Amino acid sequence: MPSVLIVCTANICRSPMGEAILKKLVSGRPDADQWRIESAGISARDGNAPSLNSEYVMEKMGMDISKHQSRPVSPKLIAEFDLILTMEIAQKARLCNQYKELEDRIYLLSEMVGREEDIGDPIGGELFEYQETAFLLERILTDGFNRIYQLACLRE
Repeated sequence: MPSVLIVCTANICRSPMGEAILKKLVSGRPDADQWRIESAGISARDGNAPSLNSEYVMEKMGMDISKHQSRPVSPKLIAEFDLILTMEIAQKARLCNQYKELEDRIYLLSEMVGREEDIGDPIGGELFEYQETAFLLERILTDGFNRIYQLACLRE
């Protein structure tokens, strides 16, 4: 079963949007029920709702993240996943440093499309910034899906 953990800072904007988008991409596949896709945050608190703008943007894109509750990355959680995708270079570095034995599973999301760049955090920004972030996440997850699938299946 391929498993993917998407990580951002507080687990209320980017990673819940990325989680929802990846779940939607996988939903049409014959092996959809075998996938495990979740999200967490490096500095997240347990139980926070998604940001209202993230929720709104996802709703407009046909996805419901209203029941999402934030949670922090933990040693137990991160060890359960085949692939960990971060939004920022610093997040990847922090996780690789903290979980050296798992660093071969930790990638920047942008690396799935051959780049090494941060996906900016729209928190506190205007609605259009959340929309731009969601569209960027959708583009990267769609274009990088084959690479995601490949990496997530390495440990099966």
